[in-house]
Amino acid sequence: MKTKAVRMYGTDDLRLEEFELPQIKEDEILVKIMSDSICMSTYKLVKQGKKHKRAPQNMDTNPVIVGHECSGLIVEVGNKWKGQFQPGQKFSLQPALNYMGKLDSPGYSYEFCGGACTYCIMPNEVMELGCLLDYTGESFFEASLGEPMSCIIGGFHANYHTNKRNYDHAMGTKVGGNILIMGGCGPMGLGAVSYGLQFENKPKMIVVTDISDERIARAKEVISEESALERGIELLYVNTAEMDDPISELTAITGGHGYDDVFVYVPVKEVAEMGDKLLAFDGCMNFFAGPSDSRFKAEINLYNCHYTSTHIMGTTGGNTDDLVEANQLSAKGAIEAAVMVTHVGGIDSIAEATKNLPSIPGGKKLTYTQFDMPLTAIDEFEELGKTDPLFKKLSESCKAHKGLWNGEAEKILFDHFGINPMEL
Repeated sequence: MKTKAVRMYGTDDLRLEEFELPQIKEDEILVKIMSDSICMSTYKLVKQGKKHKRAPQNMDTNPVIVGHECSGLIVEVGNKWKGQFQPGQKFSLQPALNYMGKLDSPGYSYEFCGGACTYCIMPNEVMELGCLLDYTGESFFEASLGEPMSCIIGGFHANYHTNKRNYDHAMGTKVGGNILIMGGCGPMGLGAVSYGLQFENKPKMIVVTDISDERIARAKEVISEESALERGIELLYVNTAEMDDPISELTAITGGHGYDDVFVYVPVKEVAEMGDKLLAFDGCMNFFAGPSDSRFKAEINLYNCHYTSTHIMGTTGGNTDDLVEANQLSAKGAIEAAVMVTHVGGIDSIAEATKNLPSIPGGKKLTYTQFDMPLTAIDEFEELGKTDPLFKKLSESCKAHKGLWNGEAEKILFDHFGINPMEL
């Protein structure tokens, strides 16, 4: 069958093309992609080209389909998997395979598998590793956002704390501790706030820093400090650019204790060094932001590492358990992955949006692959709605949901473009 896909041929070379998919093999599965959110990791792939660790060296002749934060429907199942998967079943994808020591991953490495397309083929290893997951939620976009949420969840689970009695590590952020999310008013940071407010290792306080009043204002709107207090957690948003002495002022917020868990969500040397200085005794700093520069480095205080048991780590991606948790929490409304989304578009918007991702303001760019639509900011819906009935409906829907993208808005789009979301 034919598919339409955004394919990568090399550095900065993305093309939206229609081509024929081969017949699936007995150990493969044909899927229909409904939604695919754009990840900064894909931008890094596009900028690095063949130098990227997951990129095949023959992509100039065998281009790869980009995109990995995807969801959709199973269309056809190879004989090997017929007892486990059925046509019409909704799915989400965990793309971090690490299969037999290889770095191959959907959205980076495969000619016929990726999220920025109408249809694609899941190779055997995706199912072998349990990375094609059943999804029971109503909205496709929440399954797409399950992958970035799984990265956030993985970070919270991977942090650890020690004690002086033995060598056992207490995994996860500290119960009753202070959490600092630096550069946290972007899409991933807000996802971390949403998750942190309901994490089983309940913190006492979450402090979120940024240097933009505009981003802080939006953060307060979508996850208010008052709503956190209702859960027994003190949530504070602060602008460090307005502080004379950020180190002392951020420490003062904790009554001089410091932060038990620090997450650095922007790849900035000065921010990482500030995070290190703000660690409490036995504090754990997770450098979550992935830099593009392979030589990126920052200074850490090894005196504190030795005498006050501070420790530095980093996480990238999540595992399958993290994605299962993300999907379950989204399905029951325990987390709001929609706080990450600021723009919505169709398959025709993916290539340019990906190539220019850092220069497009706002958070996550969510795309639907079964129709064309310019990438549009949710903040622009109201103005566009004055002359366009579609955007009037979308604006009203988002306003009714704290300004956030939502399942009703997704249905409005499908109805407008004549898409039956369950049609194979």
